[in-house]
Amino acid sequence: MRQSSLFASEEPGHIGTDESGKGDYFGPLCVAGVFLPDDQHAVLAELGVKDSKRLTDKKALNLATLIKKNYKHSIVAIGPARYNELYAKLRNLNRLLAWAHARVIENMLGEVNCRLAITDQFGDKQFVISALMKRGKEIELIQRTKAESDMAVAAASILARAEFLQRLSALSNEIAFDLPKGSSPPAEKAGRELVRKHGPAILDRVTKKHFKLTDRILQIS
Repeated sequence: MRQSSLFASEEPGHIGTDESGKGDYFGPLCVAGVFLPDDQHAVLAELGVKDSKRLTDKKALNLATLIKKNYKHSIVAIGPARYNELYAKLRNLNRLLAWAHARVIENMLGEVNCRLAITDQFGDKQFVISALMKRGKEIELIQRTKAESDMAVAAASILARAEFLQRLSALSNEIAFDLPKGSSPPAEKAGRELVRKHGPAILDRVTKKHFKLTDRILQIS
């Protein structure tokens, strides 16, 4: 996280958090948080910040660079191997998400004195509250549907998506195979090709194995 070089960051404001990669078979789960001072909403709107699902990959990557340069932020990225380990222990995606969101909030509170965090509704709010440590126990946590309408959450969604895209690309380069986004037929086809080339163990390294795609891939491969 960095001190803003262009914008004030010590005024009252709030933290927004969001994730990317939750529905993608390949690649990491990334959760990001952004602290937005109360006077910066119009600035982000002028930059074109909105829910990352409404942006092209290129636009999200470009905006992420600006956001990281000018706003306090935190990103927690859980690679596939680590994700599979955590999921095997927690056996619940919402608990895993809560753990990651809580870590981001705790990181942010180490940098900014803030009393409010807003995140998208992905499960029981108590999951996140339980995962928070000393600093986070004193913060007001709001979960709501369509939270990306909040500028801090929208900015966080952009950072999370950019991190996911960059890490998916790096993973593709590492195994010399173009890993697709999503969990549709192209992902299933890619999974079958990888298993044929490298064996079933490759799925531990590049996928979120609890997806139903894994059973279909292994049955066919």
